[in-house]
Amino acid sequence: MSTNLPQQNKHIAKLWFEAFNEHDLEKLLSLYDENAEHFSPKLKIRLPETQGLIKGKVALRSWWQDAFVRLPTLKYEVKKLTADDEQVFMEYIRHVQGEEDLSVGEVLEIKNSSIVFSRVYHG
Repeated sequence: MSTNLPQQNKHIAKLWFEAFNEHDLEKLLSLYDENAEHFSPKLKIRLPETQGLIKGKVALRSWWQDAFVRLPTLKYEVKKLTADDEQVFMEYIRHVQGEEDLSVGEVLEIKNSSIVFSRVYHG
């Protein structure tokens, strides 16, 4: 049986959006490898000591748990998903009540059905 990795990777991205929009931290973390890394410009601002990069599920949990508490109205609106065998490029709009909408691009690197690296781009 052949595997269609681009479709499988798009499915992981769709689950990622569901988890974020439900603020379901456990569901979100289940998509990541134990040693996954995440880079975000917002990390540079909120936690300058990270230089924008966090590593491992413990750090991911702390980062997103804080975001869900600080931003209870946070929602992502998917604009486009483009996938190949190893990555998904996601374009979406970040909505937070009382803040201007933010255009976001994010790349998920996926190996063995788990996200191993993610990088956020804000526009």
